[in-house]
Amino acid sequence: MIINPVLTVREKHYKLYLGNPIIVTAPGRINLIGEHTDYNDGFVLPAAIDKSITFAISRNKSDRFRFYSFDFDESFQTTDLNLKNAPQWVYYLIGVIAQFKKLDIDIAGIDCVFGGNIPIGAGLSSSAALECGFAAGINKLFNCKLTNYQLVKMAQTAEHEYAGVMCGIMDQFASVYGKKDHVFRLDCRSHDYNYFPLKMDKYVIALVNTKVEHELASSEYNLRRKECEAGVAILKNDRPNISSLRDVDHALLVSNRDNIDPTIYNRCSYVVSENQRVIDACEALDKSDFEEFGKLMYQSHEGLRKKYQVSCKELDILVKGTIDIECVLGSRMMGGGFGGCTINLIKRGFESDFENEISHIYKKETGIDPDFYFVNLSDGVSVMS
Repeated sequence: MIINPVLTVREKHYKLYLGNPIIVTAPGRINLIGEHTDYNDGFVLPAAIDKSITFAISRNKSDRFRFYSFDFDESFQTTDLNLKNAPQWVYYLIGVIAQFKKLDIDIAGIDCVFGGNIPIGAGLSSSAALECGFAAGINKLFNCKLTNYQLVKMAQTAEHEYAGVMCGIMDQFASVYGKKDHVFRLDCRSHDYNYFPLKMDKYVIALVNTKVEHELASSEYNLRRKECEAGVAILKNDRPNISSLRDVDHALLVSNRDNIDPTIYNRCSYVVSENQRVIDACEALDKSDFEEFGKLMYQSHEGLRKKYQVSCKELDILVKGTIDIECVLGSRMMGGGFGGCTINLIKRGFESDFENEISHIYKKETGIDPDFYFVNLSDGVSVMS
């Protein structure tokens, strides 16, 4: 973990490439509620956090793209955007460059050093931070004058085309549009968003990392997207004007139950319920009703576990373990699933008690010592000379 990321990446950049780089910081994100709704045109409630990737980026006088990753202690260089057998992290960066090329923006040689403190594989969207930070750096370095929204869309497309994950727009949006001490409800169809102040003087957001990452994650993510689309295709026979599960309510779903495969039905039922939970959660925040917010978090996890089936044994142990801990208001899995973190809303002042109790439960059940991150809400991508 980098202690002083700005100083460290700047020094490493000078050592490897010389030059005078710009510095970019891109945060990871949490999502308080609204999981797997983004690619169904639904609602999500994310926030940027104070764990980030920092970049030192400069132009060079060649057509070569040169990268160094602190997290993997790896260097890579290429002139070709059609990569084969490159380290996985390289595809996110090259994918971003490819989006600028599509706009006929002449991106010449780049030197880039990056590293940070977003735990990889924890479901905090280190990939989106990598894409968005690099895109913002290129935008500044080459004076492209693209909007934040354009950068978000380009980063999302890079993940689709180069990483092979058909993600929604939430992760990239949160990394760019995050606002300190706020969450925001994002409409993943219109991309309208509304900020909600999160008054955390009495509460803390605690992430618990299972430290497992099952191989199912990427393939099952793409499969869930296809299953939701299959449900929409059937429901369109009844109501032709619908285009996604965003347009579906439970009454329509129930009336078509006999026409839908039970697995597909459960996927759709979860998404419809989760969209409503996001709306209810925002109403709870408006009233500062954190008890109600916590109940909605638990409901979300049950839906993800039973109906959407993207949880795993380790995540379930962590969530179940919180139920009898008095300082916990709510808990659920966060992210794509099959590993990564749970997100927990706990009473401030009880961080050590929470950590000790959950560590004991999880170690006893799995033999693994979990990692804990107590996070604050931060601003989105920033660029400085």
